Amino acid sequence: MNPALHFAAAALTFIASVVGAAYAADPYPAKPVRLIVPSPPGGGSDITGRAMGVRLTEYLGQTFVIDNRPGATGLIGTLLAARAPADGYTLLLADSPHTINALVYSKPPYDAIKDFVPINLVATSPQALCAHPSFSAATLKDLLAMPRTQTEKLAMGSSGLASGPHMMYEWLRLKTGLVLNHVPYKGCGPSLSDAVAGQIPLVMNAVPASMPFLKSGRLKALAISTAERHALLPGVATFQEAGVRDFVSFQWYGVFAPAGTPPAIVALLNREINKALNAPDIKERFVALTLDPTPGKPHDFLKMLEDEDTRWRGVQKQVNVRLD
Repeated sequence: MNPALHFAAAALTFIASVVGAAYAADPYPAKPVRLIVPSPPGGGSDITGRAMGVRLTEYLGQTFVIDNRPGATGLIGTLLAARAPADGYTLLLADSPHTINALVYSKPPYDAIKDFVPINLVATSPQALCAHPSFSAATLKDLLAMPRTQTEKLAMGSSGLASGPHMMYEWLRLKTGLVLNHVPYKGCGPSLSDAVAGQIPLVMNAVPASMPFLKSGRLKALAISTAERHALLPGVATFQEAGVRDFVSFQWYGVFAPAGTPPAIVALLNREINKALNAPDIKERFVALTLDPTPGKPHDFLKMLEDEDTRWRGVQKQVNVRLD
């Protein structure tokens, strides 16, 4: 055969094989997808993760399996996701400790920005400083007016060392000089339980987990971390109303994939998650839990992560919280 014709025939055979393989390949997702939630069942991450898992299963025709991997303020599940193949079949539903954990180890176990592809910010929720109903102060302003020799003896629970609520307290301390006796618990549930039982007078936590106790009167909120008063808690003043300037923050929940995940898969998941977040029943359910749905693009989520990293990096430099 003429060498030129031989080359052309070989080239056509190669192209045909590539095209054939592309058509033969199963579209994503071709098998169940694991969504790792690095916290126990029942919290905000679990609630948002399960809501997204149900909808993605419905929309994409494959089961999105929730895999709760709690421990070390989310570190165990996060590392599992970071080390997974970047093929779209392992995702991560992370929250605020995602950026904080990378700052509180002398040898950070992962890079919150570089080791993951942000897909979607799913929801945000405010945090609140809450107290047992018998506590003498009715507002944060009242608490700030108490003698420091008195406040430094007051136990304030958080969901763990270097957790979002703990770092919120440290940020508040830096801004106001308010020193409390910080008591780190293993999760938000135990800290809230002890506050409700009167074992500790104060607790800092995200509002969704606190809301049942606030509604029933078993806890009272002294301040909330929103820019304006929250529609579901109109009687609770913001931290800023108590005189703490520029003190606005939130607990956030978002979906990631390991770095290197194909852009087409990221775009598909972003589109379907946004579809879920715009569904009226999801909106209604989230809002009732004081979770604000946040449909958007991956670059919006990345910008938020960079802002969070800057804020908590600044706090960490001053307070030097360490987990090792």
